Amino acid sequence: MSQLKDTYKTIITAPAPVLFKDKNSKFFGYAFPVNTEHDVKTHLTKLKKEHHAARHWCYAYQLGTEQIFYRTNDDGEPSNSAGAPIYGQIQSFQLTNVLVIIVRYFGGVKLGVSGLINAYKTAAQMVLEQSLIVEKTIDVNFIISFDYKHMNTVMRLIKEKQITISNQELEMACKIYISVRKNDSQNIFELFDRVYEVDIKKVN
Repeated sequence: MSQLKDTYKTIITAPAPVLFKDKNSKFFGYAFPVNTEHDVKTHLTKLKKEHHAARHWCYAYQLGTEQIFYRTNDDGEPSNSAGAPIYGQIQSFQLTNVLVIIVRYFGGVKLGVSGLINAYKTAAQMVLEQSLIVEKTIDVNFIISFDYKHMNTVMRLIKEKQITISNQELEMACKIYISVRKNDSQNIFELFDRVYEVDIKKVN
């Protein structure tokens, strides 16, 4: 059976901002790891306060590992001259759960659409090159429920398969929460499902 892709690339911390200049206009590039649209709004609000004298705060972001959601914003620049080239760099670096914001201070000289596309693309590329990019696994979470008398059996299987425990409630009725790579998830499910008086369920 062929293996499905169960990894994705993202950044883990915001790098130092970069600066690209063209004809007196300044383009400050920022990148942030994000998981929700709320995270996006938080970073945008903060940067608008920090750069309150700027002319444009253009951005693009992508969220999700299997169901992908993305958005671009030209923030007053000509259509597709800012958000789209920024998003193009997110795609070029094959990233998700990432937000790139380019803050522009207008220098008095118009750059034209091609000049803007180049400036926003370059600033986005520069900041992503500064970012620490990591590859993460797409994981599936399960809850294993069993009586305490089956503890040794369950723990032996967890140890044998080197399964990550994310949480556990060890009482008379035990619950262990585990996280496994997507490509291993069906095998792990079947492994525990075959054990007498042990129940395994997927957690969304």
